[in-house]
Amino acid sequence: MTEPALSEDRRDALQEIANLAMGQAARRLALLLDAFIELSVPRVRVVAANQAAAVLRDMTGISEPIMAVRQGFRSDIKGEAIVLCRSSGVEQLCALVNDPYPGSAYESTGQQELVFDIANVLTGACVSCIFEQLGRTPVFSAPGLLGTAMPIEDVFQASTVAWATTLLVEVNFALEDRTFRAHLVMLMAEDSIRRIGEALDSLLSSL
Repeated sequence: MTEPALSEDRRDALQEIANLAMGQAARRLALLLDAFIELSVPRVRVVAANQAAAVLRDMTGISEPIMAVRQGFRSDIKGEAIVLCRSSGVEQLCALVNDPYPGSAYESTGQQELVFDIANVLTGACVSCIFEQLGRTPVFSAPGLLGTAMPIEDVFQASTVAWATTLLVEVNFALEDRTFRAHLVMLMAEDSIRRIGEALDSLLSSL
């Protein structure tokens, strides 16, 4: 894992860029949910792919079933963005918002629509802002539902991808004084880790 790893300067730069992106995403999420949004400090880790699920669990602190939506993004840097929400938190959120999906407040369809809306806001704002800072414009694939009550270990299975190493960028957003929290995780493989490192070097040299 020596070759694709990020230096401390690169990690700090990526963390700062992610922090700027979070601000944009939080503003959009606050408008969607009509609520004040609290932000975490972004976390950046390069890990072996077979350890990614365990690291993801430790980063998010989630041990209960989750709802998860994934969306691919690409330029010369490509990867996946996954939005994770505790299943129980989604139920509570549906009861708190002003019934955005009439007649479906505790039904699975309404919960999925709400999570897709949240995922669309977070992924679009965070990924687009990060790529803009790196001088790139991402192309997004259609979002897909990974599961509605799944263990977090099933979100990333190294046996299903040809990655030896992955870059994890994790940010999370919470409603003030509420139990609902959404986690956005960006996953990138070796080639993209190398390219994002080069892009960060170019950014740092221009400052």
